Amino acid sequence: MLSEESAAVLRATLPAVAGALDEITTRFYGSMFRDRPELLDGLFNRGNQASGAQRRALAGSIAGFAQALLADPDTRPDALLSRIAHKHVAVGITDDQYTIVHKYLFGAIAEVLGDAVTPEVAAAWDEVYWLMAGALIAQEARLYHEAGVEAGGIWRPWTVVERHEETDDVVSFLLRPADGEPAPPARAGQYVSVKLLMPDGVHQLRQYSLSSDPGDDLRRITVKRVAGADGAPDGEVSGLLHERTGTGDELMLSVPAGDVALDEADTPLVLVSAGIGCTPMLGMLARLAATGSTRRVLVLHADGSPAEHALRAETREIVNALLDAEAVFWYERPGPEELDARDGLMDLAGIDVPADATVYLCGPLPFMRTVRGGLLDAGVPARSIHYEVFGPDLWLPEAA
Repeated sequence: MLSEESAAVLRATLPAVAGALDEITTRFYGSMFRDRPELLDGLFNRGNQASGAQRRALAGSIAGFAQALLADPDTRPDALLSRIAHKHVAVGITDDQYTIVHKYLFGAIAEVLGDAVTPEVAAAWDEVYWLMAGALIAQEARLYHEAGVEAGGIWRPWTVVERHEETDDVVSFLLRPADGEPAPPARAGQYVSVKLLMPDGVHQLRQYSLSSDPGDDLRRITVKRVAGADGAPDGEVSGLLHERTGTGDELMLSVPAGDVALDEADTPLVLVSAGIGCTPMLGMLARLAATGSTRRVLVLHADGSPAEHALRAETREIVNALLDAEAVFWYERPGPEELDARDGLMDLAGIDVPADATVYLCGPLPFMRTVRGGLLDAGVPARSIHYEVFGPDLWLPEAA
């Protein structure tokens, strides 16, 4: 609960703070990594830092949380907090790191806003920070407990038992726990972090969806090679997995995480994806097949061409095996492999989306925004539309 005094200060200062958040978070990360370079080893992804994605996600989460508190001081934005908590568990965030972040974040706020940060302003934003941090710490403690691990103790070695080239730039790895112990519980649609030692001696992490049924001790991840764009570097983790990882190698994987996971309802199900966003959808489809589901399932996918559509044949195979499922594909460059596919970008016109469906989205942000709008126009309630973002979550404050 936000105090009335802090709410008044927050309301008066939010426009100034929100307008300066990009500069604040830039200074925050710069000073924190200068003083605590060990945090870049196995905790923060350098690619996300270089692209600015992590900075913008942090700024968006702070602004979103503050706005939610002002809208209703007695209610926490649990959807936002759940998304962040799962991301934190996937990289092993611990309670003490919130104190480190507080120090450098508030130092950056003071540097950027200067004399505007009066004791009253500092106290109000301090209250906001610890309300958010306290809620996240509680959620993360519960997630660690459910995973059966100590806080931060998320890593186990897994052995690659099979490598399969899906497309020119996508490869799958089938994995088994290297210690012989059972795999941790997971839900279809969730992801794991992969931690690799880079050539310069620094560990880097990346999250990958489980692209097969997570119901046994074999797990699969499907990795697209990330090519740098707009000045951003190539993906370090994906590049190393593609170039140097094969059968018999060991990978360090986290416990599964992710709040976008297949429900157990009997309502119609719509799985919508583009590009490598198909991977969590394959995990959900495989789970439906493994459990003999009779749900109505509609699979919608957009890609460049059939040759670029990773796991395309497997998707068709599972859809055909389910009792009441249908798949519709769109390709910008159609090919003979999918004669029934539609041309161009995904267009929901003519697609019968049940109004009572549960919908899962995964793909590039512009794609998901467009499809979400079409689903809302089709009568699907916003509460029934769930989405997964690969990388720091930049959408939630705008889509809420």
